[in-house]
Amino acid sequence: MMRLSVADRLPAAPQGRAGRTVIGPCYTTTMDDHAPNPGQLRYGTVLPAGTAPEQVELAVRAEQAGWDGVFVWEAAYGPDAWSMLAAMAARTSRVRLGTMLTPLPWRRPWKVASQVATLDQLSGGRAILAVGVGAIETDLPETGEVTGLRDRADRMDEGIDLIRMLWDGGRSYHGRHYDYETGRLDLSAAAKPVQDRIPIWVVGVWPAPRSMRRVLRCDGIIPQYAGSDQEPRPEDAAAVREWLTEQGLPASFDVIADGETPADDPKAAAATSAQWASAGCTWWLETRWEARDSMGERIAAGPPRSA
Repeated sequence: MMRLSVADRLPAAPQGRAGRTVIGPCYTTTMDDHAPNPGQLRYGTVLPAGTAPEQVELAVRAEQAGWDGVFVWEAAYGPDAWSMLAAMAARTSRVRLGTMLTPLPWRRPWKVASQVATLDQLSGGRAILAVGVGAIETDLPETGEVTGLRDRADRMDEGIDLIRMLWDGGRSYHGRHYDYETGRLDLSAAAKPVQDRIPIWVVGVWPAPRSMRRVLRCDGIIPQYAGSDQEPRPEDAAAVREWLTEQGLPASFDVIADGETPADDPKAAAATSAQWASAGCTWWLETRWEARDSMGERIAAGPPRSA
């Protein structure tokens, strides 16, 4: 039985194999191109709903405009996130690619592990997996999945451990909710990721103890700030970063901020993201949860990067 403790999973900065050149039918890229630069804010965009071809084209435009990452929804029914990301991998060469986010308790962990590892291979080491327990307060389809918070949290904990075990070449996992066993070595070899450690970002409810302990086993936090009636502030992110530092995590551990910045005022946009960078965030994700039609224009304007 494989049990991974918090102490065993203290994360290192996600890295590729330094200097390795990955050659495929659609790209030739060096892993150093994707290595994180601690202390420097990166900029991603969460694509709005749309057809698969529309979202792939937006990803291409995002890379051309200078964004660092492209993320897509993963819903119960709709354009398949991992198929779209694979198509984006073939059309881009630099941007990080991932979901925002995958409801891991409602997925088979070995399937998710396969999908992310495949994306990592096709993209030359650019995959990111972002996971949460799944939102039930939405108008998304009802599919009869488990909805109890504790049940979802337990499944997510086991799912993270099982996915890491598979990526590390393991072949045996037995938990309360999931069992995986195989004697075949060829499966692990065929699905071996390009990155030494594919980053897993997880939703962390600050300052809930169990949720934050889960964060320590991953590579980044998508903060959800509990007990506040106001919009998240950079000061909230700073408190999260301070706590992470106290736990011994490096500055390269990802802290995600998201929001909206104007397309027609680069100075104001950069000032907004700079506040979050100063608070210790490593990624700014541009979203348009309400005004989705304007996302193409915002992507074309480029990231809110300081001059």
